[in-house]
Amino acid sequence: MILDAALEVFSRHGYRGTTLDQIAAEAGLSKPNILYYFDGKAEIHVTLLNRLMTSWLDPLIKLNAEGDPRHEILSYVQRKLDMARDLPQESRLFAGEILQGAPRMSPDLERHLKPLFDEKCALIQRWIDEGALPSLNPQHLIFSIWATTQHYADFDAQVRVLLDTPDETHARASRHLAQMFGALLSLPEAR
Repeated sequence: MILDAALEVFSRHGYRGTTLDQIAAEAGLSKPNILYYFDGKAEIHVTLLNRLMTSWLDPLIKLNAEGDPRHEILSYVQRKLDMARDLPQESRLFAGEILQGAPRMSPDLERHLKPLFDEKCALIQRWIDEGALPSLNPQHLIFSIWATTQHYADFDAQVRVLLDTPDETHARASRHLAQMFGALLSLPEAR
C-alpha cells in the first residue's frame, strides 16, 4: 500500500517534488505511520528502485543465445514495449532517477545492469560475427530499443495529444517498431 502510493507520487512529481506528506495522503495513512515502516523518503525511493530493477532486467535476460537472432531481438523490442504499456509509472520513476544522475541507483546499475548489458552486447556481436545479423553496434542497438519503447511511457501525455487514436497506440507502435527494427536487423539479399 505504501509502496504503491509512493510509486504514484514519485512518478508524478519526481524525487525532489515528492514529500512524505504526499505519500501518506496517497496511501491514506498518517506520516508517522509511514515512518514506522520506512526511515524516510530516500528509503522508500530506493526500495521502489530496487524492486523495479528486477522487473526491468527480465526482458533483456530472456534474450536467448540459442534462438534465432532476429526473432530474439524483435521479441525483446516487444517485451520492452509491453512494459511501457503495463508499467508506465515504473518507467517514469526509472527515467527520473537516471535524469538526476542515478544518485540512489548507481550501485545497482553497476552491479546488475552493466554485466547483463555487456553479456547481451557480446551475444549480439557474436551473432553479427557469425553472419546472422548485419553489421551494427550492439550497444547502440540496445539504447535505440530502450529509447523507442520507453518513449511511450515516459512521454505518454505528449503521445496522447499527438495521436488521433490513442486507444490504438500500443498495437500501432508494435507494428511500427517490428517493421523498423526488422528492417535494421535484415541481412542484405544474396545477389
